[in-house]
Amino acid sequence: MSDVRSLQLLLKKYYALKNEISKVIVGQEIVIEQILISIFSGGHSLLVGVPGLAKTLMVNTISNALGLDFKRIQFTPDLMPSDILGSEILDHERQFKFIKGPVFSNILLADEINRTPPKTQSALLEAMQERSVTIGGKHYSLDSPYFVLATQNPIEQEGTYPLPEAQLDRFMFSINLQYPTFDEEVEVVKRTTSKSNSKVDIIFSAEEILDFQKLIMKIPVADNVINYAVTMVGKSRPDSIGSNSIVKQYVDWGAGPRASQNLILAAKTFAVINNKLSPDIEDVQAVAIGILRHRIIKNYKAESDGISIESIVESLF
Repeated sequence: MSDVRSLQLLLKKYYALKNEISKVIVGQEIVIEQILISIFSGGHSLLVGVPGLAKTLMVNTISNALGLDFKRIQFTPDLMPSDILGSEILDHERQFKFIKGPVFSNILLADEINRTPPKTQSALLEAMQERSVTIGGKHYSLDSPYFVLATQNPIEQEGTYPLPEAQLDRFMFSINLQYPTFDEEVEVVKRTTSKSNSKVDIIFSAEEILDFQKLIMKIPVADNVINYAVTMVGKSRPDSIGSNSIVKQYVDWGAGPRASQNLILAAKTFAVINNKLSPDIEDVQAVAIGILRHRIIKNYKAESDGISIESIVESLF
């Protein structure tokens, strides 16, 4: 099958996948789109939203429609790294045996990831970057495909531990979930207060997801598009020659090179799901806020003047 035919198949199955997800999840189309872009690009996503917006149900539904193994960890202050990675035990033959933790899955939902101390948060760093785990000097590879979808509550900050920048940078997208519209909330109430059991069909296999990830990597990108993405990221750094007055006044730290990589990967996938064979500058702009939102650190002046990260990112266009 040619690459063009494969892209057409991906587009067809992508819309079938969104249709299956809509059987359970009402609205949140942009959120679902960004999660799927992250998955087909081989990245991870951080979901930020208040309780009750169906974050866990959304991830569970997506994993079911993708035919992938799904595990959930509720992050709490007393959670230990071994509760995530697994631990070695002494069996009845007095031999050490490794019992795998929930990190060994295809999709890992890290629920309220900022509720656990940095020691436990850092247990995910190797898994997210290298897709592997090292325990007792032994190296264990994780199953492919592998994705971490983490959630955060933006309101309740008491007893939380903000994610360090190094870990935030490993998430391709930071996705803000908004309240549903009136009509969407009416539909949610109808579905959840009556006897309804929508079954989600499996649209993708693990092998197909891996094939499509390889296909995304093969999509050509014009030099001017790459230059635009790298220039945009460079302009987010206040000490850069090309940064604008907004960045110089309101930003402490800008985005790093991983942001440029993720911009191009996400733009490729965004172009494909919009029936294009190669991304252009508009595709880079379409994914830029989700890619850069968690990588730009604004200062106290931005807080006091009510300047949002989104407005800073838009100024880079």
